Amino acid sequence: MKLATVRIEGRTSAAVEVNGALALLPFADVGDWLRAGSPDVGQYAGGSGLPLDGADFAPLVTAPGKIVCVGLNYREHILEMGRELPLHPTLFAKFADALIGANDPIVLPPGSEAVDWEAELAVVIGHRVSRATEEEAAAAIAGFTVANDISARDFQRRTTEWLQGKTFDATTPLGPYLLTADESGTAPALEISCVVDGVTKQKADTADLVFGPVELVRYISAVTTLNPGDVILTGTPGGVGDGLDPKEFLAEGSVVTTSISGIGECRNVCILR
Repeated sequence: MKLATVRIEGRTSAAVEVNGALALLPFADVGDWLRAGSPDVGQYAGGSGLPLDGADFAPLVTAPGKIVCVGLNYREHILEMGRELPLHPTLFAKFADALIGANDPIVLPPGSEAVDWEAELAVVIGHRVSRATEEEAAAAIAGFTVANDISARDFQRRTTEWLQGKTFDATTPLGPYLLTADESGTAPALEISCVVDGVTKQKADTADLVFGPVELVRYISAVTTLNPGDVILTGTPGGVGDGLDPKEFLAEGSVVTTSISGIGECRNVCILR
């Protein structure tokens, strides 16, 4: 099953994909549906639907309580950055103001000259979990979506903490769909890619993750309680602009397309504001 959050008539609404259209649900967004206990959506399948073409996707979860991000979690990317494989996940946070919809513009961070792309598989939490066992962690995963952790590398490197380079407003696409875990499983092997201005920069398989989704939920829930609608960005594969020689970064007008097989794609144009 695939769910989305769309903008319609000045509001947002959760929706479920049915026969090539989006049937609206009586929830403000996918996070609202999850907090309601993920009720059965079958009763809405026969209603009037929005066409997929031209749908105005909002961030899949518009106001997650937590966005926890993982750095250096693909083997290829770790080696690309000249580091050793970590013993524990590298965690940092992102704030909800950073999120944009699947086709919204990326607002280039003001003052940065090193804005980079980072295609990521995102985990969405389905129910409250704290200090989870492996089984509890798996059961807490509602599903997966597409994200790009657009990063201002020069800001990121101002200190040993990464936050200031990672959470500029209106930089992080999240969507368009939630692929539910009952369909994908909790350790999906999916092809992930990032294309910039028509050139493929990143292409990998999520099986290359050092710490998979279940292990991340287990580890993070030992530190902080995870609630329905919380989001975990699982890290990016090799091919980021900062790892190229010479380095490459985004500019006004750059088009970033982030895709994950079986889920969908985000296509975002970089703008100055």
